[in-house]
Amino acid sequence: MDKNLGRFERIDPREYWKDEARDFTPWLAQEDNLELLEETIGLQIELENTEILVGKYRADIIARDVNSERTIIIENQLEKTNHDHLVKIITYASGIRAEIVIYYYRSISCYFNKIFCHRVTM
Repeated sequence: MDKNLGRFERIDPREYWKDEARDFTPWLAQEDNLELLEETIGLQIELENTEILVGKYRADIIARDVNSERTIIIENQLEKTNHDHLVKIITYASGIRAEIVIYYYRSISCYFNKIFCHRVTM
């Protein structure tokens, strides 16, 4: 059986989506793209809304996991991780009582990599 496979290619997301809120968020919120995310992380995601005001910030995507009924926040960052987005994620999660956070970013800073990948050993 002959299969036609594509090749992975590293791209700069800013070449395709100039603005996170106006370009990337609407693209990701499309049903087909959320289905790809579902397949990747193993959740059944149902979109509730985009760019919702939480405190003084706007949450990119609010959704829910159909199977568990848990609220999901999807935060987009087309740049390297930073404290600003992390604080926003905490604000969104506490403001709408989200139980699942999906943080999409272009690359992870060394500092964030240490935090997210820290393992406690005894």
